[in-house]
Amino acid sequence: MRIFSSSIDKKLKNTYVPRLIANGNTLSGSKKIFRRLLRLAKEESRLEGTSHLPKNYGDFILKKSLSDGKTKTMVEDLRKDGVRDKDIKWWWNMDDLERRIIEKIDDNIRIVSFINSRKEGISEEKAAGSVRKFHPMYGDPKDTSQTTGDNRPLPDELRNRVNAYIEKRSKTDPEEYKKEIEKSTTSNALIRREIRKGNI
Repeated sequence: MRIFSSSIDKKLKNTYVPRLIANGNTLSGSKKIFRRLLRLAKEESRLEGTSHLPKNYGDFILKKSLSDGKTKTMVEDLRKDGVRDKDIKWWWNMDDLERRIIEKIDDNIRIVSFINSRKEGISEEKAAGSVRKFHPMYGDPKDTSQTTGDNRPLPDELRNRVNAYIEKRSKTDPEEYKKEIEKSTTSNALIRREIRKGNI
């Protein structure tokens, strides 16, 4: 069983505590949230047996897709959703713990957004719709239990490009970007449309 190194913990803390602060949490609150999420991520990693995955796992996946039918199909499905080889490398070459922390912090941001909407008296259905409209949802694109069509979950491998796109639009043309969000059924639908246009 792999022992998580303190250097990974420190790197993740230095990277993601500031993101929690940027989302409106205090420094002490952000550290507390991070410690809780890190603890959960480590436990899940151990239970699911992914803590041992090599850091070059993305390279391995792409190489294996050349000869293994199942892996080839997986990669081809990702490509159909706009994922590039460099996205696969970016996501799967990072430490398993970092992938999990990214997922958990994004989940935390969406949960807080939902709770805040409910506190303002917004119905549960509208609050959930607002979260989907303003926050990309990631997971298995084949999962249609909550959303369908372009509203389906986005592949995790797209997170980096999507974040860069959102940051750029928010800075360069925030008003127009906001209008496009309002017109879209979900953030995912907007993102898929922009991928097809070649903007992401």
